[in-house]
Amino acid sequence: MIRISLDLMGGDFGPQVVIPGAAKALDRHPDISFVFYGLKEQCDPVLAKFPKLKEKSIFHDCELAVAMDEKPSQALRRGRYISTMWRSIEAVKTGDADVAVSAGNTGALMAMAKFCLRTMANIERPAIAAIWPTLKGESIVLDVGATIGADAQQLMDFALMGGAMARALFEVERPTVGLLNVGVEEMKGQEEVKEAGRLLREANIDSLEYSGFVEGNDLGKGTVDVVVTEGFSGNIALKTAEGTAKQIGEYLRAAMSRTLLARIGYLFAKSAFDMLREKLDPSKVNGGVFLGLNGIVIKSHGGANAEGIAAAIEVGYDMAKNGLNQKIENDLKKYHAKRLPPMGPEAA
Repeated sequence: MIRISLDLMGGDFGPQVVIPGAAKALDRHPDISFVFYGLKEQCDPVLAKFPKLKEKSIFHDCELAVAMDEKPSQALRRGRYISTMWRSIEAVKTGDADVAVSAGNTGALMAMAKFCLRTMANIERPAIAAIWPTLKGESIVLDVGATIGADAQQLMDFALMGGAMARALFEVERPTVGLLNVGVEEMKGQEEVKEAGRLLREANIDSLEYSGFVEGNDLGKGTVDVVVTEGFSGNIALKTAEGTAKQIGEYLRAAMSRTLLARIGYLFAKSAFDMLREKLDPSKVNGGVFLGLNGIVIKSHGGANAEGIAAAIEVGYDMAKNGLNQKIENDLKKYHAKRLPPMGPEAA
């Protein structure tokens, strides 16, 4: 049984969308149980519509919900210990849940998760990893917005964590990893990126295969299983991809309704367009994973619909079921053990 703590008040629509999303996830994964955190008067009427879900969940009434526009420092000061967001994260710390999921304020969620769970040993900064649709299937991109900037060692840590996530999610024994850069040549790019490339080449890590630098157009191609970058460029790439998907969808919708002939043509090609719409639907790949913490936290898009919430819950389900944090901890231990100088007879 995978136990998921869920912030019912997170996102733009709160329990009206989060609870139906949980019901969808439960239908697909009967081995899930939920620990809900919400405001009772708003959640009870919605939860009553899903008796099967109510039976597989425990509800905790909380004092307040973090607003979507609240500053992280303010949310931490005001909502520590008592908010739906904090308590859903704390359930992971206390062992009452295997993973926490929230569609709430990203900055507040990261601040609370770092404060409550703390970072793993040897990890300076956590990262947010996104699942990215590609021509070959899916890949992982990190960091997409946890922190701005990263030095070579932090990029190295991101590569180790992303590789562990790829093994947990895609079940590949040795995922390929690339560093996002302005070119594939070794002399190009910022010094931190070039140094990270050197570290990855020389580390010769058993759990991943370093494939060198990749460019922006490789993200959609699926050139590698894991793309590593820092949070500034990663977040821009993510928002650009989401905007482009919406733009293409609007272009197609406008083109198909422009003339009678176009509408008739759409009827003949409907199955192909339905397949394209499925590929462009951001809710199908919803769920950013906070990596580098002593516990698994999943961030859903704030504007996600019920299907998107279900997708984020399922990402958390997969991460917990496949032992994500154990894989990360093992990879970090092996890497840092290699970096330690051999002990001489005097030290021994």
